[in-house]
Amino acid sequence: MPLHVPPAPAPALRTVLTALGSPTAVREARTPSLRAAQGPVTPETPLPVHVLDRLTPAGTPATRLAGWRFLIRSGDHAVAAAETRLTPDGWVFARFFEGPYLASTERALRQAEALQQPYQARLLSVPELYMLTLWLHGDVASDGTAGHPAAADLLVPLAPAPPGIAAHRPHRVADLLPVLTHRLMPAPLLGSPASPASPTSASPAPA
Repeated sequence: MPLHVPPAPAPALRTVLTALGSPTAVREARTPSLRAAQGPVTPETPLPVHVLDRLTPAGTPATRLAGWRFLIRSGDHAVAAAETRLTPDGWVFARFFEGPYLASTERALRQAEALQQPYQARLLSVPELYMLTLWLHGDVASDGTAGHPAAADLLVPLAPAPPGIAAHRPHRVADLLPVLTHRLMPAPLLGSPASPASPTSASPAPA
């Protein structure tokens, strides 16, 4: 099934095109591959970047749109990525960058293209875990800016992934969310009612 990529806001795309057209912006970017690119470079594959702000006590993910990320292509491969963010004055260009997430994003997108079910491509960031995932959202008609991860949506952790979480393995949100919840929830203080060392902790039931 084809992967659905939502169209980016026109002002966000314009900020990237303006930055690409500025020799100063490209020269000062910390992206050697972009500076060394031969021929035209174009922003493609716009992905809305959502951030996991918190998990509710019920374990529901609360997310927000943080920006749009574009893959910058030269020839048949991406040489960098460009990120934009929304401010009170509108969309602004944030930065060019490269690194392991660039190739990992391309690989995850290829994986998603091979799936039988149609999905909309997004990115979901979990800052507390230094984790970025390709979020495959089931509502392909959405504009990409709203909505929360549904239980049947898929999350594909990008490499490098946190220890104990396999990169490039699609996980249903319902399966991965408990793992994230466990890691994001603060550990109980020693001696607190939730701590095994607490004298008020529940004892095992007698056999």
